[in-house]
Amino acid sequence: MNRRTFLLGTASGFSVLALAACVTPQPVPSPSVTPSTLTPSIVPQPLTVSRTNWSSDPFSRGSFSYAAVGATPEHRVDLGQSVDARVFFAGEATAAEEPGTVQGARASGLLAASQVRDVAAPGERITVIGAGIAGITAARQLVDDGFNVVVIEARDRIGGRIDTVSGDWPFPIERGPSFVHRTSVDFLDDELTALGVRLLPFARTPEVRTRAGAVVDVSPLGAQAVAGALSWAASQQQDVSVERALIDSGEASLSKTPNAEGLSDADWLEYEIATKLKVESGATPSQQSAWYTTDIASTDDDQIVIGGYSTLLNSDAEGLELLLSKVVNRVAHDNNGVSLRLGTGESLSADRVIVTVPLGVLKDAAIEFSPALPFSHRGAIAALGMGVVDKIWLRFDVPFWDTSARLWTIVGEDADFPVWINMMPLTGEPVLMGLVAAENATRLSELDDDAFLAAALTGLEPFLAVPDAK
Repeated sequence: MNRRTFLLGTASGFSVLALAACVTPQPVPSPSVTPSTLTPSIVPQPLTVSRTNWSSDPFSRGSFSYAAVGATPEHRVDLGQSVDARVFFAGEATAAEEPGTVQGARASGLLAASQVRDVAAPGERITVIGAGIAGITAARQLVDDGFNVVVIEARDRIGGRIDTVSGDWPFPIERGPSFVHRTSVDFLDDELTALGVRLLPFARTPEVRTRAGAVVDVSPLGAQAVAGALSWAASQQQDVSVERALIDSGEASLSKTPNAEGLSDADWLEYEIATKLKVESGATPSQQSAWYTTDIASTDDDQIVIGGYSTLLNSDAEGLELLLSKVVNRVAHDNNGVSLRLGTGESLSADRVIVTVPLGVLKDAAIEFSPALPFSHRGAIAALGMGVVDKIWLRFDVPFWDTSARLWTIVGEDADFPVWINMMPLTGEPVLMGLVAAENATRLSELDDDAFLAAALTGLEPFLAVPDAK
């Protein structure tokens, strides 16, 4: 299929979730970089830069799970089942509701804690692998229920991909999730507010620009084509990819003839895929299930976290027994309990264990299970996909842009960074957050920091303020 038809372009993640994993450590990019020698660009150089690289992070191997072709919600349920009442699982990939989100991960941690509580005797020793939101939530609940709990974490910090960074930034930036979703029905925003964390409403209405910098209105053609393809797929006898659904339903057959603005109908389908389909899944349309692809409907009840997502983790982790920088590479169990082997060669024993490592770590078989996991678990791990969404944060001396829009997007050409969040109207600070997803994120993950920054600055060129005519 033609590259320009609809499949390429990159996007961003409004629901980047990450949870800690326990595998053999490898170098991870530093949280913040002060640029020195940079590729020349017509966009001014930033004062401070921070990038993520979740696909190369050995403790995550991706950003969050998605429904690959052939995967079903039942696979998530299967993955969340306990094994012989000794080995339990939690994490966003096991969440039947709201997978890929902080809310879904928290709910999975509470569910795992309740499963343990149903079978464990008071005072039993429970080990939790992973100090992300699911692991900390489960541990907090079990400690409050009177169990003896230890949390083992491969990183030197808690949080996983909830990664709040301060330092050289005028306000805490979020290298992991930045948003709280569905605040009209969920209550995570209330918990954060009670902890003193600042949140602000964030409407997803974008200012859309062409690569030439012209501001254009969003055409509904792309969204209509995707909706039509998914409706067609729902009536088929077997699941197909979103790509296949677009082609076979005829919805991808849009005109490529440009209008006066230089945009074609096909450009708007590519735009919908780049800024929504890939945004929510971290995967290409060829990878996503047309039956169970992430709900990409826009919502008006999202809030953006300004004051530090990690505050929630720090609060729940208070008083917990934590073993940081400890890698678990083997989990064995029998009728007498559970034995864990660490990367250092040490062994730990417990009555039961909750495994909260990300799906990407399970897919890489970074942890050996003895006996082997049941087919239902292995089938779920194989069926579900692990998406990739990365961020770059840029702090400038002064704004080079002349728009007060909070959400910026680009249409009309495949771009590595077609989605940007403008923090200026939210915080008064000239800070931007750019996002890249799916195959573009995977490709850029191989770049060094300077090359990654150069790609990001190129993506900002449509938003350069036009000088006043003299």
